[in-house]
Amino acid sequence: MNQNAIRQPLAQARILLVDDDPGDVLMTRESLAGSSSRCDVAVVEDGAMALDYLHKRGAYTEAPTPHLVLLDLNLPKVSGHQVLAEVKGDPGLATIPVVVLSTSAAAHDVVATYALHGNAHVAKPVDFLEFQAVIRGIDEFFLSVAQVPDL
Repeated sequence: MNQNAIRQPLAQARILLVDDDPGDVLMTRESLAGSSSRCDVAVVEDGAMALDYLHKRGAYTEAPTPHLVLLDLNLPKVSGHQVLAEVKGDPGLATIPVVVLSTSAAAHDVVATYALHGNAHVAKPVDFLEFQAVIRGIDEFFLSVAQVPDL
């Protein structure tokens, strides 16, 4: 990794949202639209598409590398935990922050997220205003406070 590629703050943050629930995708987009950082949000709806996007395969050969991945666990085709394991096991992708954003707050899912080197496990609130506050908090921390590599 090029150490000179780290910069702060990001002028245009790239987020990959991996979620198969259209309502959650809409709420996430709306929450990010009202945030302080400028975000370009790409959305894929299953784990296989997420891996293709991140590895720049198939329809995603020109996809930009995201600064942050928001990853649901319960995905079709390839589970969120499998996506997380592959991302964190790949030296070219491992430095991308991955926040698991899931309806599951079960202890085994939280432990699995951190065992697979996820950067955070966040339970999705049901209430829209709480959901919005959580998304904006993630955005604020990972894209404004923390330094992330610009791969």
